[in-house]
Amino acid sequence: MHEIRESIERDPPCGDFMGMSPADGKRMPLVLQTSGGTTGLPRPMLYAPVDRETMAILGGRRFALHGIRPGDLVLVTYALGLSNGGMAPREALWRYTGAIPVMAGSGATTPTRRQVELIKAWKINVILGFPAYLRHMALVARDEMGIDVRTLGIRLIGTHLGREDRRQIEQLWDAPCFDMYGTHESGMMGAECQHQSGLHVQEDAFILEVADPDTGRILPDGERGTLYITTLYKWGAPQIRFNVNDISAYATDICACGSTMRRLQCIYGRADNMVKLRGVNVFPEAVGAVVVEDARSNGEYFCVVERVGEAGTDEMTVMVEARDASVDAHALKTDLERRMKEVLGVRVTVGIHGSGELDSYTGTSKTSKVKRISDRRK
Repeated sequence: MHEIRESIERDPPCGDFMGMSPADGKRMPLVLQTSGGTTGLPRPMLYAPVDRETMAILGGRRFALHGIRPGDLVLVTYALGLSNGGMAPREALWRYTGAIPVMAGSGATTPTRRQVELIKAWKINVILGFPAYLRHMALVARDEMGIDVRTLGIRLIGTHLGREDRRQIEQLWDAPCFDMYGTHESGMMGAECQHQSGLHVQEDAFILEVADPDTGRILPDGERGTLYITTLYKWGAPQIRFNVNDISAYATDICACGSTMRRLQCIYGRADNMVKLRGVNVFPEAVGAVVVEDARSNGEYFCVVERVGEAGTDEMTVMVEARDASVDAHALKTDLERRMKEVLGVRVTVGIHGSGELDSYTGTSKTSKVKRISDRRK
């Protein structure tokens, strides 16, 4: 990943690693999309025709595994713009599922209240979105519109769970929630089936290896490490053992669905999101897992790491939104600090905030790529 960023800096906009450039548009149609840009300037990627079509097929498989069927109306709440977030699902849905994508985009494109109105008026029955926005939408419907989203008839949700609490989202919407794994460089690599027991890897299109992040040694099934991605289908910019910095592990059992494809347990976080706090590796996703398991919070949080005092001690403050004004802020703070010490293995400070107060930090209402941490030591 670091080498790709350096390549793009040397030779913008696309770098020198793809094997093709914008000039190749003279001999074939090309598409340019980017990464989400949460860890720096968005990374552009050019897609040749066979790349883009295969990515749509792989996305269609994902939706079939989730249970999306012809005739479904699918609200897509991913960002519409430079990133693949909304564009790739649209191509997969309309070309290979028979379902109809409703491209609302994030709250910055179509306000959240209007998205809820569309779900109700148009009888939309499937939603695709990130967990934070799915929670935000449900709370806006309840608190600002007097609508219980469980009454809207959503029959399934597709998302990127990682360490997020599936049960909270399913209870909010009264609908099953399915995980997936993909990157903008590689496409859709894995998705959950109806049994929700891990991400079935599309092994006819990818080789995924789990490696020790320090030594590069390939790890046995069940052990966590960073993912190395090899694409078997890409014409332009093929990846060979591409270290994308995502942390995962292979499942060691067989899925009840009968598929023989290997399964990733889940995506546990990103190695480049990890911060070292007084000698302990801390992932924002692990912090979020503690927050969402406490029903007194609404699931929203933001971490700030900084050096304090004359000694320059590393400290992390976790800002957490309470569910509503009736929550005892002191009790919630005390309980979360105790639980985070147990889970993270290091002490952090928790600050309790009102609903919506962290939006200026996270961007939950405005973007599908929510920010969760600011390391101010850099």
